[in-house]
Amino acid sequence: MGFDNPSRERIKEILAGAGNIAVVGLSDKSDRTSYMVAEAMQKRGYRIIPVNPNAENILGEKCYPSLSDIPEPVDIVNVFRRADQVVPVAEEAVKINAKVFWLQLDIVNEEAAAIAQDAGLEVIMDRCIKVEDAILHPRQP
Repeated sequence: MGFDNPSRERIKEILAGAGNIAVVGLSDKSDRTSYMVAEAMQKRGYRIIPVNPNAENILGEKCYPSLSDIPEPVDIVNVFRRADQVVPVAEEAVKINAKVFWLQLDIVNEEAAAIAQDAGLEVIMDRCIKVEDAILHPRQP
């Protein structure tokens, strides 16, 4: 049996209830997709926590070298890493008791999904968090 993402209605609920979103692989380069997505989410009112061991601050937020270094609860772990690099991220998301493990567009890893799901995390794969938020929470004119 293959993986199925939660329904759009459930994704809408997840985003509506999200406080802290840890962004693993967030680049400090403004021309990178991870930066543009995180910046857009921040502008829409989400709290972004950058996870990048090679930067001190991104988007005005302190960077952490790993999920385990974040000193506060994380609701969503949003991942911008290659599919072959996400299993350790899933394991760490479980260790910090995140609620949701979200792999960005074009990132699919069934093993990582199973690790997260088996520990009770909701899993979303191959979806852009920014696009989902724009569709599910459109701005009022």
